[in-house]
Amino acid sequence: MSEKWRLNIQIYFFNRSYRWVQVVKNQSIFYFWFTNQSKNAFVKNIQIDDTLGVPKYRQIINSIYQAINDGELKIGDKIPSLNQICAEFDLSRDTVMVAFNELKAKGIINSIPGKGYYINSVDINLDQKIFVLFDELNAFKEDLYTALVNGFDDKSSVDIYFHHFNYQVYKSLINESIGKYTSYVIMPATFENNAGIISKLPKEKVYILDRLKSDLKDYPVVYQDFEGDVYDALCAGKDLLSKYTKLIMIFPGGKEPEGRMIGFERFCKENKITYEILRNTLHKEVEKGEAYFVPSDRNLVKLVKMAAEKNLELGKDVGLVSFNDTMLKEVVAGGITTISTDFKLMGKTLAEMIINREHAQIKNPASLIVRSSL
Repeated sequence: MSEKWRLNIQIYFFNRSYRWVQVVKNQSIFYFWFTNQSKNAFVKNIQIDDTLGVPKYRQIINSIYQAINDGELKIGDKIPSLNQICAEFDLSRDTVMVAFNELKAKGIINSIPGKGYYINSVDINLDQKIFVLFDELNAFKEDLYTALVNGFDDKSSVDIYFHHFNYQVYKSLINESIGKYTSYVIMPATFENNAGIISKLPKEKVYILDRLKSDLKDYPVVYQDFEGDVYDALCAGKDLLSKYTKLIMIFPGGKEPEGRMIGFERFCKENKITYEILRNTLHKEVEKGEAYFVPSDRNLVKLVKMAAEKNLELGKDVGLVSFNDTMLKEVVAGGITTISTDFKLMGKTLAEMIINREHAQIKNPASLIVRSSL
């Protein structure tokens, strides 16, 4: 623009129907009024009515829902930006962000840095969208997951992921989930130093599962007391164990909770029972009069085969106790005795906790399930 025609332009909002522009030219002031009846195309799907007793952020959410319901917004469509909505309706950024955060948490929209917000899902009937991060999938975790999902109604959606005891995968999955869910269920497994990564999630929406961690003591949790559960189960089966001359735990370490080994050792020492803790079965011959406690299902199968090869009868010549009950263990080798928590109850309890927004630390019950192997 030339020096002669340099303008100083200011735009004023009178209300959403009318605006006026003040133009200063060569010390003269000109005013131009114009109507705003034709709404900016970028915000055509947003409706705000000051006469309603509905919060503005809720009106933004309802507008997006209505546009999806009417077919005006589809998956992949871009929605108005935060700044566009603020300018069009004279709203604060905080008000619009509350709406956007709820839409993101329910998975309706997602954001692409540098580009904007887009429709991610048109399933607007969901009240809850839940992120579940397990360590691994196996038969008893499947029971847990099924009970958890069955605890919610049809207006809830559950997405499950697995970190497979890989800390980098664990961190990455949590980081990628931020802001996309209404609740977060985290199974930290053997990992330490969890607080730093989990603190990135909204604290009131996080629930810890399976293990009670010292650095996560301020979060609600449904957990197993591995040491106490093993100790109490052995006390309950003390009479059955008395016929064995030696108790042996095959404890490989790694992903197995150390509390089980501690509970086993405490019981043996207090009751003056001969015992041994082994890391594997490589150099062990199964002997008559021994009872084995086996956290690993792989080692369980090996011991069943080793006993059969020496014609040793389970529950009479050799005792065998596994952990984490499954339907398969009910029938294998005539039935395997287990020390197990109630995984179905764990899932049900967690679902109720999420629905009721309960902040509690609940120990899940465990028991000795006696079958023919003991």
